[in-house]
Amino acid sequence: MLKNTLKEIILHWQEFIPQVRLTTRKSIIDKTGNYVFVGLRRAGKSYMLYQYIQQLLREGHDITEVLFVNFEDERISDITKEQLHLCIDAYRELFSHQPIIFLDEIQNIEGWEHFARRLADEKYRVFVTGSNAHMLSREIASTLGGRYLMQEIWPFTFAEYLDYHAITLRPHWNLSPQKADIVRIFTDYFYNGGFAESFPFADKRQWLSSLYQKILFSDIIVRKNIRSERGISLLVRKIADTLMHPIAVNRLQNIIKNDGTRITRETISTYLDYLHESYLCFSISNFSATISERESVQKHYFCDNGLLNLFLLQPETKLLENMVAQTLHRHYGDRLFYYNHNIEVDFYLPSENCAIQVSYNVDNTDTRNRELSALVTLHSYKPLKRAIIITYNQQSVITQSGLSIELIPIWQWLLTTPFVP
Repeated sequence: MLKNTLKEIILHWQEFIPQVRLTTRKSIIDKTGNYVFVGLRRAGKSYMLYQYIQQLLREGHDITEVLFVNFEDERISDITKEQLHLCIDAYRELFSHQPIIFLDEIQNIEGWEHFARRLADEKYRVFVTGSNAHMLSREIASTLGGRYLMQEIWPFTFAEYLDYHAITLRPHWNLSPQKADIVRIFTDYFYNGGFAESFPFADKRQWLSSLYQKILFSDIIVRKNIRSERGISLLVRKIADTLMHPIAVNRLQNIIKNDGTRITRETISTYLDYLHESYLCFSISNFSATISERESVQKHYFCDNGLLNLFLLQPETKLLENMVAQTLHRHYGDRLFYYNHNIEVDFYLPSENCAIQVSYNVDNTDTRNRELSALVTLHSYKPLKRAIIITYNQQSVITQSGLSIELIPIWQWLLTTPFVP
């Protein structure tokens, strides 16, 4: 019975995938490699598989060579690792090819990695996706034994958002009338984020709220068997409230306890790990802190502005810093820090000798002087190759105490310097 269901699923996807209309995203896939794609739910992992399958078809492969199974299909929700071989058996009863195998959202099947390793050992080409950073864990990587390449998939960048809207940047666009169009289009991206599935919706907030509930309950509460739904829900809200500021685990515990929820420090740390695993949030540490302090006092951010904006009333300053944080995090991962020792600098990249401040605008003299002074002071401790203040819509270059400081609008920074060279 299960095998017949798998046959129906294989045939369905063979018919469906060639018809999918895609906005092409940049992707480098080795023609002989096996891959594990991980990332935030609905960030586009499945669409990356569709995109590669369509590429294979253009290169001359036949759709009957594709074995695609989405393990969130309710018809196979109870499948076990011992039954995964039936995917191959079902395909072989349909076709005589050596299939190229795509296993979508397989993370809920305990032990999936053993099946994936066997397929690689048997010289199948295999692509796996999952909404869980645990799929990159040391234990799973050890089981896969170097047979797979790992890639993280994120929501659309602003450049990809423009591609979706069929907007091509003209030469010197930021000095031409096209600049006004870019700034206008950026507004929606700034507030609602980069989930491509949300783009056609007039009410993106409702779509994003539904996605957040799915991540929280399916990817965290149910998967991790969390009893205190209120506790972890409050934690997410407090992360949004305290965004931009370093906060200790003990402080988060006290804030949540003051709301009437009993929770231990160890539970807070565990919940933060779960938020990281689901790709909902990430954290960065203080470069100037001790090793133990780097783990206990951190700044916390959301992996997409649309999700963060669900919790904010006056969102602009937090959304701006969050957008910078998530862009830098994609490129630098755990090489991204903030600096807090006598001065506070929002982001510090020691590998690039670069520091970045974020300020919605610097019209106020005190604000301007504070941002400049922090960068100049850090430069005296740690000589900088590049110092930047990212604003919403202001641009200039200021030289102070021998340090050249660039003021760059966020929309321009995202399109011209998406990460620091």
